[in-house]
Amino acid sequence: METNSIKEILNKKPIGSTITVKGWVRTFRSNRFIAINDGSTLKNIQAVVDFENFDADLLKRITTGACLSIKGDLVNSQGKGQEIEILVSEIEIIGDSNPEEYPLQPKKHSLEFLREIAHLRPRTNTFGAILRVRHNLAFAIHQYFHNKDFFYLNTPIITGSDAEGAGEMFNVSVLDKKNIPLTDEGEVDYSQDFFGKEANLTVSGQLEAELAALALSKVYTFGPTFRAENSNTTRHLAEFWMIEPEVAFNDLDDNMDLAEDFLKYVIRFALENCVDDLEFLEKRLLDEEKSKPLNERSDMPLTEKLRFVSENNFRRVSYTEAIDILRNSKPNKKKKFQYLIEDWGVDLQSEHEKFLVKHFNAPVILFDYPAHIKAFYMRLNEDGKTVRAMDILFPGIGEIIGGSQREERYDILEQRIEEFGIEKESLMWYLETRKFGTCTHSGFGLGFERLVQFVTGMGNIRDVIPFPRTPGNAEF
Repeated sequence: METNSIKEILNKKPIGSTITVKGWVRTFRSNRFIAINDGSTLKNIQAVVDFENFDADLLKRITTGACLSIKGDLVNSQGKGQEIEILVSEIEIIGDSNPEEYPLQPKKHSLEFLREIAHLRPRTNTFGAILRVRHNLAFAIHQYFHNKDFFYLNTPIITGSDAEGAGEMFNVSVLDKKNIPLTDEGEVDYSQDFFGKEANLTVSGQLEAELAALALSKVYTFGPTFRAENSNTTRHLAEFWMIEPEVAFNDLDDNMDLAEDFLKYVIRFALENCVDDLEFLEKRLLDEEKSKPLNERSDMPLTEKLRFVSENNFRRVSYTEAIDILRNSKPNKKKKFQYLIEDWGVDLQSEHEKFLVKHFNAPVILFDYPAHIKAFYMRLNEDGKTVRAMDILFPGIGEIIGGSQREERYDILEQRIEEFGIEKESLMWYLETRKFGTCTHSGFGLGFERLVQFVTGMGNIRDVIPFPRTPGNAEF
């Protein structure tokens, strides 16, 4: 007989039908009521057992975490807490779960403890909800770009270039670690390595996406990226996923329009398609914040915050205007900021970005940043000191998107590469696109986990990816 998903049963409610469900036991009460969940929805379905008609040894094996197949008739529930339930006629134990060893018993577990058992944490309500929201956001991203006639591009995971010029990359090598070949200068001789040159895990697919945009006009990447930053924070991962659209003929204004429309679309999609999970995560967040001081609590409930972003026009503010606002703000004058704003040209911190969102009471797009704090590929403005960069700031988290109009002029791009101390030869392929049919083009990057963290309200980015990779941790 066909197995029915619990989500389908709860939606369609085929009363009187004989159905089969397969899933994992959440609780088994009074030797009679099984709460079973298959991950298709946050909600369990109750299966009612007439224990007198089942073998006692079989019933003893129905423990939290056990995997069951249950067949029975779907009926209106006589008890409280659920509309429908299954009157069980057959039970098959697919997989036993020793209650003395199974770590996920029906009680609250800390997020720190659950990170240690990442192979089992998807079975909890919290992480089941997060993973379903994550799926819906990923689906919405692909749907959005497909509907806008973008082409999905797979960019290299192993690369010979550093897109950011930051140097914080994971090296990829097959050289014998016990006998590393050296050059006459005493440096590693990568000519003897697998690729014949130094290779690393990518920090971004942007540069390669630009190449494709200069042929296909509208492309986007959605793939894994890696940063070897030794950052043990709630906002950083060593391995994460990035969405990076690149569009030929788009200037910075077009880029800001695209980014705003894109964010609103995917957040609305989550609000419409993840109702139960977001309701659960909102309640979880409210319960969690009861123990926090008032100044550390969220300004608004989770779904209200999502609607705030999806329903408000983003405010567009130049970096220079933002610096003036921050310099004259009360937190700055009263030295409440950890990083005081004194001079034009400083890089903004998360505390400044959050303040600006509160100040304007809307999501904020900052643009025209100082050239010296931004990457080499951003288009230099006529003033010679700012670039056509933009960052989108959200409530509670600060920056969620970073992007720019790209430098399309060969001579200026070449000059910027030299200023950043990047080896020109390693980017000749990138420079060449500015020789053959160059044009205005723009793009941005969105860290997928940062988006999932915002939409789910989770405080730590390690809790929105199935298996987090952080300094000192590469388990599973």
